[in-house]
Amino acid sequence: MEVTVYGAEWCPWCHKVKDFLKTNKVKFDDRNVDELKWAKEAFDKSGQAGIPVTDINGDIVIGYDVQTLKKLLKLK
Repeated sequence: MEVTVYGAEWCPWCHKVKDFLKTNKVKFDDRNVDELKWAKEAFDKSGQAGIPVTDINGDIVIGYDVQTLKKLLKLK
């Protein structure tokens, strides 16, 4: 399973997503949107400038949406 989180250190919701993934032992690639290339990639995938953006096998989750994260990651 490929999981990528686009976020920033200053974003509390980004920390919530990453903490959720760590708690559930989901490995992920952490991309800081303060770097222009990652900001552009996140925008290209999501169509918006808001963060966090989580890419789970090509499915995009905007924000800290626990129900969608659980569904896509097949967690209970």
